[in-house]
Amino acid sequence: MGSNGSAPGAARLQLVDGVPLLRPAEQVFDAMLDGWRNQQLARNLAASTVEGRRATVRAFATAANAFPWQWAPQMLDEWLGDLRSIRHVKRTTIRSYQDAVRSFCQYVTDPAYDWATQCEARFGSHPIQVVHEWNTAVHVQENEADAAKRAFTLRELHTFFAYCDEQVDRIRSFGRKGWLPAFRDATLFKTAYAYGLRRNETRMLDATDFGRNPRGTEFGEYGVCYVRHGKAKKGSPPKRRSVLTVFGWTTDVLDEWFTEGRPLFGVDGNPAAWPSERGHRVGNQRLNSRFVAYRDALGLDAGLDFHSFRRSYVTHLIEAGHDARFVQEQVGHEHASTTSIYTNSRQLHQTGEFSQVA
Repeated sequence: MGSNGSAPGAARLQLVDGVPLLRPAEQVFDAMLDGWRNQQLARNLAASTVEGRRATVRAFATAANAFPWQWAPQMLDEWLGDLRSIRHVKRTTIRSYQDAVRSFCQYVTDPAYDWATQCEARFGSHPIQVVHEWNTAVHVQENEADAAKRAFTLRELHTFFAYCDEQVDRIRSFGRKGWLPAFRDATLFKTAYAYGLRRNETRMLDATDFGRNPRGTEFGEYGVCYVRHGKAKKGSPPKRRSVLTVFGWTTDVLDEWFTEGRPLFGVDGNPAAWPSERGHRVGNQRLNSRFVAYRDALGLDAGLDFHSFRRSYVTHLIEAGHDARFVQEQVGHEHASTTSIYTNSRQLHQTGEFSQVA
């Protein structure tokens, strides 16, 4: 509650009574968005989630050319219809937009926040809920991922990693500085596959996030990867898990990077496993662009993306005979059904031994 007993985001906390506004409509809308931000932060939602929702609501207001107290369901229908038919926005994206607008409308129509009274007094109208059952996409199945997205075959994975290594050698032979970032990214890609990690889980690893496994002494200092930035549930901190090393080549790859590559970045005081040449830690956009450049240069399927490393990890372990429960624990899935979605039900085109893929 606020200092005067109001809920976080209440109108009286955003607008000062008796003070005239120079641009009433714009300023009240901005105050609504600020109050909604406070309300969401009070619910422990991530700042990135909050800002993404605010951007969605602003985009809808711009497309509708109207303020919340002027909105109608038809405006939302037209906006989303254009996004689907003209921009070909994905179903999951449409649903996220609907959720953002619905949440905002719930906030501004809730009597606890007093926005309806403020709008009625200032503009002679008040906000309504414009997202209803009849104009909302129904979530009827657990997995709605693009059917084109898939795992690598072992041959594709071997080709991709070989190309990563070739680029490091090629750039270095020309005497260019870019060989070190290429070396970093090649190792990062291999690590994402070696432990079945998501993109941000991989990017956020620190040099200290590897340790010994007393039951896997053959892996030395890299027997376990401690994931500290796993996918979080709504309103919760990042989920942690420990992933055991299963591929024999992982130790050599990581040891070469941490002893020969990473120190060349000048990492004093920087804990990041994958430092950036311009900042503290390599960014998601850089990883995406590097991955796409390599994939396209090899002529590989556009259905392969960074997350395909994780899909491949699950698929390859299952097909190699690893226990399904072990694989589920490794990737941090709460339900076996989620892990099964990642497993491609097809015969992989294998080249060489499973453990020699890198």
